[in-house]
Amino acid sequence: MKEDLLKIIKHYGVNAQQRQLAEEVFELQEAITQYEIEKGWSELLNIKMFDSDVSEKKHIAEEIADVLTIISEFVAYYELNEYEIYEIAYKKVARQLERIKNE
Repeated sequence: MKEDLLKIIKHYGVNAQQRQLAEEVFELQEAITQYEIEKGWSELLNIKMFDSDVSEKKHIAEEIADVLTIISEFVAYYELNEYEIYEIAYKKVARQLERIKNE
């Protein structure tokens, strides 16, 4: 998988993939926003969630996969240690939970 990710980022270039990352994050944000708008309307109107609930969640999952894939390209390109990245992430989550506790 790592070799495949490196082929992609080397083919398009880091700058192009930076732009692609921004686009993929924007598409994820759009999918989440659309889902939350529809969820809000269904709650406001006191109706069951639209039949599209499953497909919209699948759309969110697909957009997350796009973002994770391109982030994985950068992890491979910069030879970053995924374990260390997760360690940092866990510390950031713990720090944020501590902030919430102190609010």
